[in-house]
Amino acid sequence: MFHLALHFVIPAIVAGLFFRQRWQMAYLLMMVTMLVDLDHLIANPMYDAGRCSIGFHPLHQPWFIGLYAVLCLAPKTRLIGVGLMIHMVLDSIDCQVTNGIWIN
Repeated sequence: MFHLALHFVIPAIVAGLFFRQRWQMAYLLMMVTMLVDLDHLIANPMYDAGRCSIGFHPLHQPWFIGLYAVLCLAPKTRLIGVGLMIHMVLDSIDCQVTNGIWIN
C-alpha cells in the first residue's frame, strides 16, 4: 500500500518543486502516466505480490524505460517522461525491497 501511495505523493512533490507555475497541470499529466500499468491486465495472474514489474510487463521493459528517459529531454514531452520515469523508479525500488532484485 505504501508503494501505491508513493505513486501519488512523489509526482505531487515533483510538480510542486519543479513546475511551480503550472503544478496542477504537471501533476495531472504525471497522474495520466499511471495508465502505463494497464499492461498488468494482460498478465497471468494479473496480480502477484512477489513479481517484479520491471522486465516482466510489456510497458515496463528496459528499452521502453530508455524511451521514457528520452521523453524527459524534449520540453513538449518532459512531463510525460518525468511521470513515467518516476513510475519506473518506484517500481524498481519496490522490486528491490520485496524481492532483492532491481529487474525481473
